[in-house]
Amino acid sequence: DAGFFFFKQKTAYEMQRGLVGSEMCIRDRGKDIILLFDIDGTLTPSRGKVTPKMKKFLEDLIARGVGIAFVGGSDLVKLKEQLGEDLLMSSDYSFSENGVIAHKKGKLIGSSSIKDFMGEDRLKKFINFCLHYIAYLDIPIKRGTFIEYRTGMLNVSPIGRNCSQKEREDFFKYDNEHKVREKFIAVLNAEFPDYGLHLSIGGQISFDVFPEGWDKTYCLKYLTDYKEIHFFGDKTEKGGNDYEIFTDKRVIGHKVKDPD
Repeated sequence: DAGFFFFKQKTAYEMQRGLVGSEMCIRDRGKDIILLFDIDGTLTPSRGKVTPKMKKFLEDLIARGVGIAFVGGSDLVKLKEQLGEDLLMSSDYSFSENGVIAHKKGKLIGSSSIKDFMGEDRLKKFINFCLHYIAYLDIPIKRGTFIEYRTGMLNVSPIGRNCSQKEREDFFKYDNEHKVREKFIAVLNAEFPDYGLHLSIGGQISFDVFPEGWDKTYCLKYLTDYKEIHFFGDKTEKGGNDYEIFTDKRVIGHKVKDPD
């Protein structure tokens, strides 16, 4: 019966025990409802690949005609690595870089640039300040690729994105105790108060920098035909990169602890 399907979730509105757990019954009213998923920490481990079990679960939803969309802070290449190009192509929408780069059924429908927003002079000044701060930052280890330039945002990593998975996990524990990223963001907000930027922590080793309003709520402008948007994300606390969309009045938010 296409009228009902069982969507596996942790609890009614705060899914604390993994995405596939207790059941929530949602009525499918044609294309009135869409399920919008964060990726890192929700469908996959941070920067990890989707498990076969999770992928089949999502494919089954799509096969039943359920509206499915994905939104992540990473660029499209990384989203394809994590979910697979076939899953992204079969979903209704895929939003990389918070939706600044938007695809519908695999076709590009929107793109904006942080370079055009900031201008080269401001962009260079901001990047130089970040690199100088990191150079004098005393943390256990550093690797490489401390700033990743993406189309719609910058991704800043104190340890460097070239770290191994073990080093990533160790830094995440260290950061939870010493608040390295939180302190870094506070310094940047104080240094660049008039740049119109928003900084939010995401994943295990980095934080995103993008223009105000270019958080994950940016993607909602493409979903206005839906009466209900159910969003699922893990970083829903204030300062996390799911907070703005989780608390947005246009969506019904579901908190996820992890993909398991």
